[in-house]
Amino acid sequence: MYRFLLSRQWVILTLVGLVLIPVMIKLGFWQFHRHEHRVARNDFVARSLAADPVPVTKLSAPGKDVSDDVWRRVTASGTFDTKGEVVVRLRTDADGKSGYMVLSPLVLADGRAVLVNRGWIPSTGDLTKFPEVPAPPSGKVTVTGRLRADETDSSGIKDTRGLPPRQVMRINSERQAQFLHRPVLGGYIELTDPDPGAKGPEPVAAPDHDSIGPHMAYAVQWWLFAAFVPVGWIILVRRERRDRAAGTASAAPVAQPDVARTAATPE
Repeated sequence: MYRFLLSRQWVILTLVGLVLIPVMIKLGFWQFHRHEHRVARNDFVARSLAADPVPVTKLSAPGKDVSDDVWRRVTASGTFDTKGEVVVRLRTDADGKSGYMVLSPLVLADGRAVLVNRGWIPSTGDLTKFPEVPAPPSGKVTVTGRLRADETDSSGIKDTRGLPPRQVMRINSERQAQFLHRPVLGGYIELTDPDPGAKGPEPVAAPDHDSIGPHMAYAVQWWLFAAFVPVGWIILVRRERRDRAAGTASAAPVAQPDVARTAATPE
């Protein structure tokens, strides 16, 4: 009855199904782990943003990787070095408009500096020239912001060389230290509390730490697909068996009456 399962077509179909099931299950767990990672990342960002601000010198030092403390609220006091200010190309605002980030070094009392991303400005006019940048506050100031890690090759941002003066592609403390000729703390500060009375760059929006993305839904979909494979196989097998049985029945010879005997039978 089920000898057709040994045919080449059905053997291949069965093997394909046996391969698809574990692959789909694995893809489901991959999406599930991405969901868990997103949830953990949201919790980490939320805790960091809710923590009380601390002096940036407690979390960073020249050449230090601050990845474990990103999004922590930090403060720094010093004087902005306008001559060492640069703009970061190809950055967008909250609405997706292209422009620059304004990166200003803040010189601390001990002579070291920390990079401060003061916010976004639109790109207008000649992109080969340094744009008009709102001046930072003069004199000694105290800034508050979110600690961010240096942008490196892993950030996915291409580090283009040969750019116009005072324009960069990445925010990197070690690279800027060479330009400033002074020690620069690792990472940078993303300004969150600018002077409300000053007309400066547009502050960078806070990170999204509420949405969890579609990863859990994708995981469930992959697992459902894996469950549908054996169900679909069974449906196909039953349909094939039914079609073969119907074909066999229609091909069977129909019994014909014995005409000669019927004609010889007297009335």
